[in-house]
Amino acid sequence: MEKILIIEDDDAIAAIERDYLAIDHFEVELAQDGKSGMEKALQGGLDLILLDLMLPGMDGFTVCRELRERLDIPILMVTARREDIDKIRGLGLGADDYIEKPFSPSVLVARVKAHLARYSRLKQAGKTGPAQQIGMGNIRINTDTHRVYVNGKEIDLKNKEYELLLFMILNVDVVFSRETLYERIWGMDAMGDNATVAVHINRLRDKVEADPSNPRYIQTVRGAGYRFKA
Repeated sequence: MEKILIIEDDDAIAAIERDYLAIDHFEVELAQDGKSGMEKALQGGLDLILLDLMLPGMDGFTVCRELRERLDIPILMVTARREDIDKIRGLGLGADDYIEKPFSPSVLVARVKAHLARYSRLKQAGKTGPAQQIGMGNIRINTDTHRVYVNGKEIDLKNKEYELLLFMILNVDVVFSRETLYERIWGMDAMGDNATVAVHINRLRDKVEADPSNPRYIQTVRGAGYRFKA
C-alpha cells in the first residue's frame, strides 16, 4: 500500500484529502505544521507528499526546499495562492507540481495517482536491461543510473527535469506544446496552466545550456512550444 503524507494546517481540507485517498486504498499520515511534517517525512517510508504552502511556523517553501535536498519522491504543492510568482517559486524549490485550492477531490486523487505511476516507471526503467548512453552534443544521459553529464561533468537533475530532458532528446527536433509536454511528462491533462512546464524548462536551461538566455539545445518555438535542437 502506497503511503502519502499530507502537510496541511486546515483540518477540514486535510480530512477531505485523507478520506478520498483512503477510499482509493492509500495509507495516509497527517501533519499540521511544517516542523512536524519535516520530521515525519524524514522518517522515510513515504511515496508522495502533499504540501500546503501556508503553514504555521516553517512555511511550505522552506519545507519543500529542505525535503527536496534529501528526498526524491514526488512533492505536490497544494496552495490557495494564485499568483504565478508563488507557483514558480515552489516549483523552483523542487516541487513536482501544484494543485490550486479549491480543488476537486477526484482531481486530487487523479494527480496523485499519475505522479506515483510516473515515479514508479522512472525508478523501474533503470532496473531492466543494460545501461544505455544517450547523448546529444555535449550532453550525455546514463539511463541506468539516471545520471546526466554536461561537458563530462555530472549535473543534478530532479525527477521531472530528468524525464523532460530525456523525452526531448529522444524526440529531437520535434516541437511540443506546453500542454503536450505536461501530458507526456506529468501523465495527465494540462489542466489549463502552463507554469509547471515553463519553470522546468527554465531550470533545465540553467543546468545544461552554456548561455540559458540564448539556448543552443532547448529552444522556444514562438507560438508553438519547445524543441530540443540537434
